[in-house]
Amino acid sequence: HELGAQGIGLCRTEHMFLEEDRIAAFREMICADTVEEREAALDKILPYQQTDFENMYEALEGDSMVVRYLDPPLHEFVPTEEADIKKLADAQGKSVERIKEIIASLHEFNPMMGHRGCRLAVTYPEIAKMQTKAVIRAAINVKKNHPNWNIVPEIMIPLTGEVKELKYVKNVVVATADEEIKAAGVEMKYQVGTMIEIPRAALTADEIAKEAEFFSFGTNDLTQMT
Repeated sequence: HELGAQGIGLCRTEHMFLEEDRIAAFREMICADTVEEREAALDKILPYQQTDFENMYEALEGDSMVVRYLDPPLHEFVPTEEADIKKLADAQGKSVERIKEIIASLHEFNPMMGHRGCRLAVTYPEIAKMQTKAVIRAAINVKKNHPNWNIVPEIMIPLTGEVKELKYVKNVVVATADEEIKAAGVEMKYQVGTMIEIPRAALTADEIAKEAEFFSFGTNDLTQMT
């Protein structure tokens, strides 16, 4: 603020889960076999996310923040130590062997191109639902305390390669956000956009623009991939 910043262009969310009390629930989500198991783990994560966002909206004092949804290659978050693997197995009522199988199956030859970014939310829409609830609830709560602040959540769907996957995840986000806003009985605008960081996205940007309300640009990934 003192140096003239007008907001935060990229708030990444995956590193919010590396704390000791959070990583366990995150790993449970990754190793879940059913939607029910995954949702139970996500229910544990939701309050952490919401509190983080509330603190950030308070600090921003009405300035804008683009929240990038979960993007990591999942293998980066699974345990490598035997003790941690055992702990995860016990928490989920699975055998150590089963957890090791899941961990092995997540390893990717080229994580940059693999099962990450918006494709995580295509496979597991409940992740996008949880993050949307956290963002919108946080924004609504902070706005109640500061009616004069103009809070417009900006949601970035990461690593879009083409318009169909963006549209799929955006539909999940919009349905969830609209439901939260209606349930709270308030009015709140929000935006859903994406980051152009895959060469294919750059080449099909005219198509993607029909579904995105803003673009950010990920020049590092674009350069690496190209």
